Amino acid sequence: MVRVDGRGDGNSLVRVRGLDKKYQRGSEEIHVLQGLNLDVDAGDFVAFMGPSGSGKTTLLNLLGGIDLPSAGSITVAGDEITHMSAAKLTQWRARHVGFIFQMYNLIPVLTAFQNVELPLLLTKLSTAERRQHVETALGIVGLMDRMHYYPRQLSGGQEQRVGIARAIVADPTFLLCDEPTGDLDRKSADEVMDLLARLVREHHKTVLLVTHDPVAAQRAQTVLHLEKGVLVEGQAAEVR
Repeated sequence: MVRVDGRGDGNSLVRVRGLDKKYQRGSEEIHVLQGLNLDVDAGDFVAFMGPSGSGKTTLLNLLGGIDLPSAGSITVAGDEITHMSAAKLTQWRARHVGFIFQMYNLIPVLTAFQNVELPLLLTKLSTAERRQHVETALGIVGLMDRMHYYPRQLSGGQEQRVGIARAIVADPTFLLCDEPTGDLDRKSADEVMDLLARLVREHHKTVLLVTHDPVAAQRAQTVLHLEKGVLVEGQAAEVR
């Protein structure tokens, strides 16, 4: 269940309280997020919508520990991340967060297999264990037959599915998706959203998605709108 009123029961996977983010632009102070509260349970699929500049990506970066808030707290799976050191945040992200980006961010000189394996190189897994994890992730996204292909040999939709495999290969606590269909045609976008919905439904993943695409947002269980730095609930849907 997703709540934005700050009245969660304390058992939420993601718990945000009084979140503020301000930027200084010359002499002007930009107040991007204002006193946000948010509770997300394990297995939720949430879409964030709003106009450009409304703070959607900023919120995602804060939840992923890439950026730090000006005020407020973020707790994920019992870890309060807003006061962690940079070194601890790096370790925390590697264990808990899977990032999926609009532009895939694949390394051109590495194969699909090698791109997916990258996050595991920071772990103590053996070569055989890493291979098993990578093959499982590529199997989930339907690209076992493309594991030795380079990004240039893949379609945009296939590249994004490699990006999703890389995001799930270390079995993170939650996935943060920043416009994952923004660079895709409708068919490929629908296939990516099908995959994300299946990760929630069959693999019990928690997915937080930023999108401008109302068709993509409809696949989420809950749609939240960012309006002038404040979260407002939208419609709910079934994961399908």
